[in-house]
Amino acid sequence: GGFSETTTASFSVDAVLGGIDGDTDSETTSLDYQFNIGLSTSFTGEDSLDIAIDSGIGTLSPMGTVMGFDSGTDLKVDGVTYTFPVGGATMVVGDSTDLSATFTGACTYSAFTDATPDDCGTGNSLGMGGPASRVAASMSYAFDSGFSLAGGIASSPAEIVGDAQDMFGLNAAYSADNWGVATAYVSDDGGTTPDTTYWGLNGYYTFDLASISAGFETSDNGTTDSSGYFVGLSFPEVGPGSVNVAAATTGLFADDATETLIYEASYSYPVNDAMTITPGIFIQENDGSDDETGIAVKTSFSF
Repeated sequence: GGFSETTTASFSVDAVLGGIDGDTDSETTSLDYQFNIGLSTSFTGEDSLDIAIDSGIGTLSPMGTVMGFDSGTDLKVDGVTYTFPVGGATMVVGDSTDLSATFTGACTYSAFTDATPDDCGTGNSLGMGGPASRVAASMSYAFDSGFSLAGGIASSPAEIVGDAQDMFGLNAAYSADNWGVATAYVSDDGGTTPDTTYWGLNGYYTFDLASISAGFETSDNGTTDSSGYFVGLSFPEVGPGSVNVAAATTGLFADDATETLIYEASYSYPVNDAMTITPGIFIQENDGSDDETGIAVKTSFSF
């Protein structure tokens, strides 16, 4: 009546207690949570069938939205993927997944919020998101020299986005002992919106006491060129924990648009092997309204 010998399950709970001050539409104090289950099974010893099941009350409050918590108190399947080798390459196919599933980035920053710092400034390219319920396939090959190549395709049915939305992307990355760099190109036909191409570049360099990460991304929809950036510092050994500080644009902005930024700082320390506490603060600029300041304590459990 239990799992097979090749099946494993992992569980995690994230809870955040905090408040936001500034924009009157988002001023609030709340306690939010998300619950995640991960199931993984191997059939050959080299493959992996993975199922993600999520629940949470994240988007019911501004703080939960900023932290990127899941929404919906019912448990729901958030993705099904199958990973298997093809020659010396790795292939991932799945539903509700991203074409960048096998992409390799170059960033050591650990973000506090789910804004631009969470994807190191390259969420549309190296961390390609997009609409839910999308079928995707991605393949990567890693060379012994530290160089890797990857590519992916994805599609959303017309009944989900109003018109079939197709994407493809390419990724190249290189990592050495204390530095790395990665780039990606993604073409999105937009479905019911204009075709858009994205270029992303990020990298990191590790010093004795800290690591600096940076990212830059551009988009072109045929009429408007936009860009955004990210810079973050990570101090891995500060007392019993680690410190992360970053600044980034809140999105991609055209040259004639008003650019807004988000700043964040956090201190993360493990209480034990299964529990980590992270107090942090963020300031998000808003065009046309008051800036938002948030202070929160996030507690993460894994078991």
